Amino acid sequence: MSYDGFPPFISAHLQYLLNHYPHTIQIEQARSGTRYFPGSLDRFTLLIPYCLDYMKWDVIYNAEFPLAAPDVIFGAEDEDFHPFHVPCGEDGDSRLVKNSLTDWNNKDPTRLLALVTELRDKYRSYQEKRVGEVDDDRLKFEISTIVSREKRLLYRYFVVTAFLCTIGISFLHVTETPVIVLQGIEMHMSSGVEKPEEVKFAVPLMNMNINKMVPACPWIHPQKIYLQVIYPVGRKYASVPSAPRLKLMCTPELKALFSIDDVKLPSWLDGMCMAEYLPHLEELLQRQVLEAVTLIDVRRQFIEALAPLLGRPLEADPVFCRKASYLVCSGPFTFMLHVFLSTNFPKQQPSLMFQSTQHFNSLGMPVKSPLITEYPWSPRWETSQMADRISDFLVDESLNFKRHCNESHLQH
Repeated sequence: MSYDGFPPFISAHLQYLLNHYPHTIQIEQARSGTRYFPGSLDRFTLLIPYCLDYMKWDVIYNAEFPLAAPDVIFGAEDEDFHPFHVPCGEDGDSRLVKNSLTDWNNKDPTRLLALVTELRDKYRSYQEKRVGEVDDDRLKFEISTIVSREKRLLYRYFVVTAFLCTIGISFLHVTETPVIVLQGIEMHMSSGVEKPEEVKFAVPLMNMNINKMVPACPWIHPQKIYLQVIYPVGRKYASVPSAPRLKLMCTPELKALFSIDDVKLPSWLDGMCMAEYLPHLEELLQRQVLEAVTLIDVRRQFIEALAPLLGRPLEADPVFCRKASYLVCSGPFTFMLHVFLSTNFPKQQPSLMFQSTQHFNSLGMPVKSPLITEYPWSPRWETSQMADRISDFLVDESLNFKRHCNESHLQH
């Protein structure tokens, strides 16, 4: 992100926030609110991840009074969210508590991060309180069982940690093992005039450190898979509660390894609760993630099998092996062959694209073919046979592509 236009102290706050916040924060609608320095940006909207969605909070500095702490404006649905006030007495009065704004120092670049972190923690507690006050027996039961499950997982982790420490393994080494602490369930109460009340849960799944499973992993943040569970509120007339709406979600970078969209969720049986459903789902996901990791080597072997036929790749994805590019000659005609492999390879055959090194369109860009996915293929073939079949296919298809390039060149 560019910090041009922000005063230096705001720029330092933003840079520290974006570089050190554990999740991806986005910044929108940077603007100026000062009459005397109209080109100086001093307010913006933060998109802060929460419960598998984003909260939009407006942060308003004052470039004319740089020593003043910023104001934060929350969403319209959260008008009852007062994070720095606590009730005191039966008359509804409240008092201000010490917080990240009371000792504000605009010269300290960490202050905005501290403020956002504290506000998000307060917001999570606020939403948990709202959900806990919902008059719905099913939700109360779900919350009690799922919280008990999470406590058991945390207890098991600390028992293992304590045992390993007693036999001489330091806590540093323990935290580098594939066992990690769940970051906790988040919940959100949604209500409004034009939409029904519902409660949304974001449940982190699996005690697996996926980052450690991928050699030369480029990911900075831990990769997570979540189950989004949405319950309608207040349908007490139903004899058998309907199944909640379920959706698997994951951190964006994980899609390079594992396609969450291809996972078929287990059926939610009548009378089932979340604590019963999750173990079956986690067992399924663990198998599929482990398979996805093993498929990296399968894709690597395929890319290597093409080398004796097409030459060493000019470029290849060294971590996930999802793409490779080769320089291919057909007589005097030279072109690039781009090979794209999905996470479902070899069940799903590679997509191919030709790119001429000698022909360009009217914009000066190399002529390319559309993605090619129709050619002889079977996932049951040996890797060497897959490579041979693609090489055979290129013999005829390269002539067709050469003809296409020549026709395009004549048109321009």
